[in-house]
Amino acid sequence: MDLNTRSNISKTAKVFSGFLAVALLVLCHGVGRAQEPARTPVVVQPGAPGQPTRILPANTRGTLLASSKIDIEFMRGMIMHHAQAVEMTDMIDSRTENKAVRLLGARISRSQQDEMDFMKRWLELRGESSEMPKMDMPGHDMAAHGPLMPGMLSPKQMDALRNAKGTEFDRLFLRGMIQHHNGALVMVKNLFDSAGAGQDAEIYNFAIDVDTGQRAEIRSMQTLLGEKP
Repeated sequence: MDLNTRSNISKTAKVFSGFLAVALLVLCHGVGRAQEPARTPVVVQPGAPGQPTRILPANTRGTLLASSKIDIEFMRGMIMHHAQAVEMTDMIDSRTENKAVRLLGARISRSQQDEMDFMKRWLELRGESSEMPKMDMPGHDMAAHGPLMPGMLSPKQMDALRNAKGTEFDRLFLRGMIQHHNGALVMVKNLFDSAGAGQDAEIYNFAIDVDTGQRAEIRSMQTLLGEKP
């Protein structure tokens, strides 16, 4: 065996020994860490300005702030309000070929369905039903909730929309949806005008999004109708 061969074997052995030593160190370190006792999570409650923080028990769980009656009524009412908008958009495919109306309707349907899912989850987390309370008094049907949910189309308006086709449908749909959206803006205003309502961060952000989004869609629909925003 020549010197070069012996030198190469020696180098290979040294490299292998080095790898083996590193592997053993990593293995021992991992075993040592596995034997360390599990650490108990620490829950820290920040103090008010000028006050120290507090260490809370590990089993501490967050609690939701109490919601006002107005908040709950707003969410329930807006679910029903959105449901009618989605019902209106469901009519589009079979009644018009207007691409602009179809695109607008798809956007409204998708956004309002997502918002309905959010509102239902919000109510469910607080142990509240998403259904409007039933009225036992004579004459109380969906139309009777008009004052609670401004802008909703009457049964007569919905029937006219169902029976329309083409450009007539486009006109009734756009005007009806503008009416509907304006009603949602009124609902948001009523929420923020009510003492103690709209303080929940999720409701506040949601209501602002509704206001901003529906104002933008109203301008788009007015443009499609050839009206000045």
